[in-house]
Amino acid sequence: MPAVAKRYKAAVALIDKAKAYTVEEAITVMKQAPSPKFDESVDLSLRLGVDPKHADQMVRGAVVLPHGIGKTVRVVVFAKGEKEREARESGADYVGAEDLVEKIQGGWMEFDATIATPDLMGQVGKLGKVLGPRGLMPNPKLGTVTFDIARAVREVKAGKVEFRVDKAGNVHVPIGKKSFPANHLVENAMTLIEAIMRAKPAASKGQYLRSLTVSSTMGPGVPMDVQRVANLFKK
Repeated sequence: MPAVAKRYKAAVALIDKAKAYTVEEAITVMKQAPSPKFDESVDLSLRLGVDPKHADQMVRGAVVLPHGIGKTVRVVVFAKGEKEREARESGADYVGAEDLVEKIQGGWMEFDATIATPDLMGQVGKLGKVLGPRGLMPNPKLGTVTFDIARAVREVKAGKVEFRVDKAGNVHVPIGKKSFPANHLVENAMTLIEAIMRAKPAASKGQYLRSLTVSSTMGPGVPMDVQRVANLFKK
């Protein structure tokens, strides 16, 4: 633990508490921090001016990051017939229908994302209590309930990430690995921020973007200038 504490303190020392960082500056500081012996994930954390207890202030969506997140995503597709073939040809890791539903009901969970054709959602619905709490339930609003299976699989494999505000009004999303070039992390971050800004509910009043930080798995959060970032996306 002493080595961890020493590394963390060194990372904190790099952060100027009096400075309002741009996205580019914050990511540069994060990358300069001492690293452990593994490639850390990089996360973007946002606090939004919404009250998720009200349905009309829920913020949720999905976006394809231009440089992915540096992770191999195992994709399950619920499909039959021609769509089953399309899923396999598009690179899905596991494809099935009722048999796949039964397999998951039996406890199998070796996958990271799910996609389903609309006609099979009646069967997939049986997995609500299993997939729902894990954020794995296919959803038409996120593009994971569709007949365009090939496109859906390609997007998930390419680095499609989902975002959803929690009960406290926060959003946490991975944007890559610390080993990524800084410009790739910046582009991923800006793509995600834009998607979240566009998802602002009409019922949200006052300041929407309250705080914005970037951090690696073992590092401290580097705060950004929320007003400057928000201004980038004003219409």
